[in-house]
Amino acid sequence: MDTIRLGGLELRFRQTKEGTGGALGLFEMTIQPNARMPVPHYHESWDETILGLSGVTRWTLAGREVDLGPGESLFIPRGAVHGFQNSTEEAATCLCILTPGVLGPGYFQELAALVAGGAPDPARMGEVMRRHGLVPVPGPAA
Repeated sequence: MDTIRLGGLELRFRQTKEGTGGALGLFEMTIQPNARMPVPHYHESWDETILGLSGVTRWTLAGREVDLGPGESLFIPRGAVHGFQNSTEEAATCLCILTPGVLGPGYFQELAALVAGGAPDPARMGEVMRRHGLVPVPGPAA
C-alpha cells in the first residue's frame, strides 16, 4: 500500500480490516522530528497496541506520559484518551496494531486531504474523526 502523508506523519498499512476479515488493522507510522498528533482522542470500539521500532516517541495515556523506544510497547484500551509527539531531532517509527480491525486507510486519507489544503478546519477534522469512531478531546491528552 502507498504511504499516506499527514503533516509530520507517514503511515503505511501492512494489514487492513478488509484483508483480515475485521480481525485487525496494522500500520507502520513514522513521526518526523518535532511532530505531534494534532488532537488527543479516544477510540470507541477498538484497542490499540504500539510497538516502538526506531527513535523515541512520547505518548500521553490517561494523563500519564510514557516514552516509547525500540522494542518497547504500549497498550491503549478503548476509551482511554491519548496523544503522542516526537520532540527529538530524529524521526521515530512504530508499529500500530488495532484490534479489532475497524479503522482503515480511508480515515487517514480523508484527514490528509483536509491537511493538504493548508490549515484544516477543526470542525471538519472533528467530523471525520467521529465518523470513523475516534472521539476528539479538547486540550492536552488527559
